[in-house]
Amino acid sequence: MSESHIRFNMVEDNLEPTEVTKELLMIIDGWLKEEGAYTTDVQQQMLESHVKAMVLRAKTGEPLPEVDRSLFEEISSESMQLAERAVNTLSGLPIEEAYLLSVHFEIARSTT
Repeated sequence: MSESHIRFNMVEDNLEPTEVTKELLMIIDGWLKEEGAYTTDVQQQMLESHVKAMVLRAKTGEPLPEVDRSLFEEISSESMQLAERAVNTLSGLPIEEAYLLSVHFEIARSTT
């Protein structure tokens, strides 16, 4: 699948965060549909807000606050893999981004 090889290098390519956010959300939406998962309007707003912030962090290099990985032990490996795929599309983000993003996928997958 070609989408999994998409990589946005926000700084090097001087990409526009709004455009990258839109594109990444379309990719994520496709991944969720493949899994038969969906988001409610509120969940979608929260996901959009998180992806926008994540894209901005990829652009600015702003670090995440410390993440306690033990809080994410209940997240399924499927949700974590989806989150890692999304985070890996952006250059320079720490893996902790995937922990935070995985919560959105876990909720979407449990809504099915």
